[in-house]
Formats: sequence, C-alpha cells, structure tokens
Amino acid sequence: MGDDEQLKEQVRNLTDRAEIHDCLQRYARGIDRQDRELLRSAYHDGAVDDHVGFVGLVDDFIDWAFAYHQTQTRHQHYLLNHSVDIDGDTAHSETYYLFVGTDREPANHLTISGGRYVDRLERRDGRWGITHRVCVVEFNAESQSQITDEVIAMMPQVRFGTRDTTDPSYDRPLVAARATS
Repeated sequence: MGDDEQLKEQVRNLTDRAEIHDCLQRYARGIDRQDRELLRSAYHDGAVDDHVGFVGLVDDFIDWAFAYHQTQTRHQHYLLNHSVDIDGDTAHSETYYLFVGTDREPANHLTISGGRYVDRLERRDGRWGITHRVCVVEFNAESQSQITDEVIAMMPQVRFGTRDTTDPSYDRPLVAARATS
C-alpha cells in the first residue's frame, strides 16, 4: 500500500470514528433535551433497542423513554469510555454510560445507574446510525436527592437546564448574559 492509500485509509478510519462518536452524542443530548428529532437521528429506520425492560423498534423506544423521563424532574446521561470496531460500513461499539435522575414521585428519589451501550451501527447513504442496541446495566443505586425544589429556589442566579429547545445549548449565537432586574 502506497503512502497516499495509507493516508486515505487513516483519514477514513478517523472520520468514521468521529462520526460514530457524534452519533452516540446525539443520542445522549437528544434524550436529555427530549428532542425527538435529534434522538431519532442517532438511529436508522428499523433499528431495535433492548433497553432496561424495553425491547422494540426505535420509534416505540423513543415513546417509552420519553414517557419514563416525564416521571422525573431532572436527568442526565453521561457517555464515558468508548471503543469501536469498524469493518467497512458496519461497526460494533461499546460505550460506558452513567445515568443520574431524580423522580417526581416519590419526591427527589435519586437513581444512579451505570452500564454499557453495546451497539451495532451501519453507514447508510453516508450516515452512521444505530441498527441494534443492547443496554447492559452494571449497577443501580437509589437514594434521596439533596437537591430539592426548595434548594433550587434559593439559588436564583444559577441557570438550570431545560428538557426542550429553550435550553441554552440551543442558543445560536450563544450569549453569556443575564437579564438585569
């Protein structure tokens, strides 16, 4: 293999890895912001998700996940260690996750869960997307959150996230300024 071919292969591999990583980031951001279009963009049509008691097609999974997260006041999905094996237009990845959420009922019930997303992805029409996902739970811990609505009310200068497109992460251009009283 010549230098040009080797360089092209390296660039393709790095590009594929970056696009797969971006795909998984769209999943986490989409589910945390309750942005259906963004979340759906992480999957291909016909994708199947096996996810903590749910097994089914992607659109049904999104309905199930959004309904679950509506029972919570706050939640975040963190993506951690990530590895991927790429073979042409197919890839298999393993991504460690950490999930933290507080429930509405019982009030301030805190769940911390960790595990791995084991994914099969395909490149279709130039776009990487999940075709099969198995969510492997490694641990789950529950307790009472110390962050209550009363505590939040005592922090008027703190900006809190929203689970929709009014969240500051959607602001273009982003401006770091506050309204003055």
